[in-house]
Amino acid sequence: MEVFIIGIGLIGGSLAKDIKKQHPEATIHGIDINEGHLDEALEIGLIDAKATRADLVKADWVIIGIPVDALTQELGGILDAVPDDALVLDMGSTKEQICALVADHPKRRNFLACHPIAGTEFSGPSAALEGLYAGKTMIICEVEKTAFKLQEKALELFREIGMRVRYMNPVAHDKHIAYVSHLSHISSFMLGKTVMEKEKNERDIFDMAGSGFESTVRLAKSSPAMWAPIFRQNKTNVVETLNEYIQNLQAFKNLVEQGDFEGMYNEMEATNRIKDILNGIPILNK
Repeated sequence: MEVFIIGIGLIGGSLAKDIKKQHPEATIHGIDINEGHLDEALEIGLIDAKATRADLVKADWVIIGIPVDALTQELGGILDAVPDDALVLDMGSTKEQICALVADHPKRRNFLACHPIAGTEFSGPSAALEGLYAGKTMIICEVEKTAFKLQEKALELFREIGMRVRYMNPVAHDKHIAYVSHLSHISSFMLGKTVMEKEKNERDIFDMAGSGFESTVRLAKSSPAMWAPIFRQNKTNVVETLNEYIQNLQAFKNLVEQGDFEGMYNEMEATNRIKDILNGIPILNK
């Protein structure tokens, strides 16, 4: 079982750990433009060997965990390089552009468009966590365009590591994920920016910040190198969600300015219903 991880960070590295646990016989090869990441991954046992694209001719699995802008540039060449029975899957947070890019590729049947709803705010090889995907959802788009045997292969692995599977079309995926993921990251970044600009003395922030602030701003520690390309690829949906979010913020600001505290209470009480909607989700992630 020759497994190639392209992008040795939180997402690809965590899957490497789970694959190694389920399949100790697997050889994990690492490909990354950051040589330091490869050295670190090798040192901590995340990968068994460094590799290059030329080595993909012997791949059984190729798992791509790189920023989505790089993914759109590299995916075609990766598919060109793999053998006819290899499975290539990506882990990107956008799907419409990626699926459109390979729609007519001769090896489209080798590709499975995936998005694991899992993650943390950390990045790099040391951020990889065994069991990160247990109990989480793997969204798969355009599954019908992937060879049936390769579908089965992927689904078996997802079952082994404890994931649920949800099927969506790429357009719906990108629209919905803008609300439940991309908007939350932007909100976190901008909350962090607002507080840092207001509180020039950083010590005051740390002394006064409670668990509510910490949990809300946690995502602002995420990698801009990963998130800026996501917002760029999903621009239309991100702008739509931001417009709606800003409207809600403005409406709440108006209630405060007008002294309509009953209206504020009613807004918050109505939103409390989200507790029931989210009941059963163990951890809110990426």
